Amino acid sequence: MKDLTIRLTMMTDDVKRFVAIANRYPYDIDLCSGRYVVDAKSLLGIFSIDLSKPIKMTIYSDDCDDLLKEIRPYIIEEKKEG
Repeated sequence: MKDLTIRLTMMTDDVKRFVAIANRYPYDIDLCSGRYVVDAKSLLGIFSIDLSKPIKMTIYSDDCDDLLKEIRPYIIEEKKEG
């Protein structure tokens, strides 16, 4: 499992691109904003949270290096394991 902080814009194309990337991977990915948790693979779910603030992202896989490379532009903080 890996936790990091990302930022998405309110622009539809930006969120669509992020969801398309997330959907290419078989493991679960959650986004948490305040007390709300949504599936990162859900376009409607993402638009239901506050995108004006950083979002906590949880990836339920230890083998997610390819995903991390693809979402690099969205990452603002990556939690260190240990």
